[in-house]
Amino acid sequence: MTRKILIVEDDHATASYIAKGLAEAGYSVEICHDGRDGLFLASEGIFDVIVADRMMPGLDGLAMLAAIRAAGISTPALILSALATVDDRIDGLQAGADDYLVKPYSFAELHARIEALLRRTDRVASDPQTVKLTVGDLEIDLLARSVSRQGRAILLGAREFNLLEYLARHAGQVVTRTMMLEKIWNYHFDPGSNVVDVHIGRLRRKLEEGFAVPILHTVRGAGYRLSVDG
Repeated sequence: MTRKILIVEDDHATASYIAKGLAEAGYSVEICHDGRDGLFLASEGIFDVIVADRMMPGLDGLAMLAAIRAAGISTPALILSALATVDDRIDGLQAGADDYLVKPYSFAELHARIEALLRRTDRVASDPQTVKLTVGDLEIDLLARSVSRQGRAILLGAREFNLLEYLARHAGQVVTRTMMLEKIWNYHFDPGSNVVDVHIGRLRRKLEEGFAVPILHTVRGAGYRLSVDG
């Protein structure tokens, strides 16, 4: 599967240079030139890594990242900046960046850091040692492909189970319809149907019917979140 990188950089020449290098390395790259567009694109949840310049007119890189994290989007992010003090780097990481690269930098180092972020994400999302996922009182046995809540078995179809596993691997985070279409249905386009919502509705009834606390929440305008905390 081709990895998707979002570059948010107001300097057009720099953005094109990075995009060209990443495309040559096999990535699918999208560019935007200000933080507001970056926030909009990141909220689609379809990117594997975000590379953002720190200083941009309007919404800067740190404010954009803070808004992305506040929206529950956990896409790994790398900040590029000429600001190089320890406090500058701490500000970047505290705003939600996963890495911070000081300018000037070599493209080889940028590429290596992106690959490191992807490896870290893969280990968390696809740990082969994981055999059970737990979200509150919900338990998912990945080997037996069984689900229970408060010890009560819940019977799911194959597609419903895959959908629930994907949501559970991103528990507490917003999972967008686009993410689910790509991961569960292998659609890389909008089919123009409500297939995701139909399956989510069916899954929600099975997970919540007879239980006092909802666990599958709609995040208006964004997607869905599996969480016992609302």
